[in-house]
Amino acid sequence: MTTLQHLPANWEDPTVARFTERADRAEQREALSRTTFDLLVIGGGILGISTAWHAAQSGLRVALVDSGDFAGATSSASSKLLHGGLRYLQTGAVKLVAENHFERRAVTRQVAPHLSRPLTFYLPIYKHGPHGAAKMGAGVFAYSALSGFGDGVGHLLNPVKARMAVPELRIDDLKAVAVYGDSQMNDARMALMTVRAAAAAGAEVLNHAEVTGLRFTSRHGARGRVSGAELRDRLTGAEFGINAHVVLNATGPWVDHLRRMEDAGADPSIRLSKGAHLVLKRTSHWKAALATPIDKYRITFALPWEDMLLLGTTDEEFEGDPGDVAVTDKDVAQILDEAGHSVRPEQLRRDLVTYSFAGLRVLPGGPGSTAKAKRETVVTEGRGGMLSVAGGKWTTFRHIGRTVMQKLAEMPGYTIGSDMEPMRNLPRRLPLPGIANPHAVQHRLLSDGGAPLPNLGEDTAAHLATHYGSIAFDIARLAGEHPDLARRVHPDAPEIWAQVVYARDMEWAQTPDDVLRRRTTLTIRGLDTPEVRAQVQRVLDQR
Repeated sequence: MTTLQHLPANWEDPTVARFTERADRAEQREALSRTTFDLLVIGGGILGISTAWHAAQSGLRVALVDSGDFAGATSSASSKLLHGGLRYLQTGAVKLVAENHFERRAVTRQVAPHLSRPLTFYLPIYKHGPHGAAKMGAGVFAYSALSGFGDGVGHLLNPVKARMAVPELRIDDLKAVAVYGDSQMNDARMALMTVRAAAAAGAEVLNHAEVTGLRFTSRHGARGRVSGAELRDRLTGAEFGINAHVVLNATGPWVDHLRRMEDAGADPSIRLSKGAHLVLKRTSHWKAALATPIDKYRITFALPWEDMLLLGTTDEEFEGDPGDVAVTDKDVAQILDEAGHSVRPEQLRRDLVTYSFAGLRVLPGGPGSTAKAKRETVVTEGRGGMLSVAGGKWTTFRHIGRTVMQKLAEMPGYTIGSDMEPMRNLPRRLPLPGIANPHAVQHRLLSDGGAPLPNLGEDTAAHLATHYGSIAFDIARLAGEHPDLARRVHPDAPEIWAQVVYARDMEWAQTPDDVLRRRTTLTIRGLDTPEVRAQVQRVLDQR
């Protein structure tokens, strides 16, 4: 029987002096309170993070706050895909697909090759299915053409050959398999690296800081424009405020909640769609993903991800408190049932499920099915001058950040509009921190000559290389200097304790969930046991 690899009972963090580049929370609150910022971004999902990154790169004084953790809600509850959007071809949105492909390729190749990777997709075509083989063959060919054939040529594949790459593929009544290419990522790690890029460019960032009210200018006793926010540190209860020339509401599912702080009579501007996913242990090795049509508009995915299998997603309208979104028994049954269209039942046993999660898509208000709604980004201005941005999709996160900044430049009455020229001259493929070839990083981590940490397991080396890029050498060096930190957090996962220390000191981790769910993969593997959580809390307490 394996046991957890504990830190020694008398262990005291030996790295406090080494990793203290980040200011403590009291210092961060003080820095936020004493500065008048050009832009205050409220909301630490990828939309707000990307905007803060681009604004800071433009030379603006930027603050970014979130009531929870960075990417703590929908931005870490996606399908983990960077994709062109195959289904958009059905509506004739050729330009949109081409633009999405451009962004996908840029992120995967130039911006974050250490955090994303190409992934082959199989689209199984069954007898009596919603689409025919000829139609789907033409569709994936056109799809690959719009990406410049950078992921190969879309084509049809014999079911027997497809089964060799995906052993759990159900071949009963399978007529053909359409093949195309897209990309995959760990969304939480991508978001955190973008936060790090924003901070490196000068942005002040603080998570677990809840907005309790907005600040307004006053003229002749009347309330004027939004000029900042009142906040409460959810970890300490400390209250503080931030002044800013422009406030951007990027709170995702909570966007209308903040709009009503500005104007109690503000009409609803969005609607929400819940997307639920399941994570399962794999019963075999998959070399490709499955994208299975459920009906004319919906596709369900079965994705090899983090050595696990990711299934989903659902798409149903959600009403109520966004904080209450959760995976229900109905969601689990639906996901497993829909996966069963193309996945053999041996892989869909409930005892293989290690984790489930749900996020909320933010869609423009209006009638119609959420499955048919456009994932477009909408920027609006409120009565008090606060800007609100909502919608969009992960694939175009860089483009959304630039779009919001361009909107700021074009809107009259904003003092930062004249300072936007640096943003227009930003490189279009500005890389994220740690950019490196992950295969080269892994090789060096394992090599005898240049490895900072001897006897590193291949799975840990691969994990570090594909989640940190060249920053993996800092973590390996830390573990090499302090052998206790080279131990695995759990014997069934690749993570080591040096990552927990690094998350605490360099990645703003404040709670066990911050570490286990978003900075490592222990939660999605079902390994965040009470024992592990207690040990992680112990490390966090030694900050």
